[in-house]
Amino acid sequence: MDMTPEFIMLAFTLILALVQIGAAAIARTAELGAKWNAGPRDAEVPPPGKLAGRLMRAQANLFETLPIFAAAVIMAHIAGKDGQLTFLGAHLYFFGRVIYLPLYAFGVPYIRTLAWLAAAAGLVMCIVALFV
Repeated sequence: MDMTPEFIMLAFTLILALVQIGAAAIARTAELGAKWNAGPRDAEVPPPGKLAGRLMRAQANLFETLPIFAAAVIMAHIAGKDGQLTFLGAHLYFFGRVIYLPLYAFGVPYIRTLAWLAAAAGLVMCIVALFV
């Protein structure tokens, strides 16, 4: 199987997912300390602070659509439906997600929503490509 541009965007999105896991973990550890992070975490944990909470929610938000994106990219390739629509959709999804992360982390309203909508539009483009 060739490493198509869509697969490259999917690979970069997987790297982004790892970055988001790490960023949320680092922010949470900064709040609660390394001892908490290394411990069994049996005690009740206080709610996350602003930055950690935002990073955790951004990570959860990515994880809601990442399986759909991956499936659409893989299905389009297997079905021979990858082309300009999936190329543009995969890039829009990835770069929308990249832009979304710092906007969410810093609490930027409205523009963050536009970045999310761009990523969602890219995802829809990849799915539509399966039917055209």
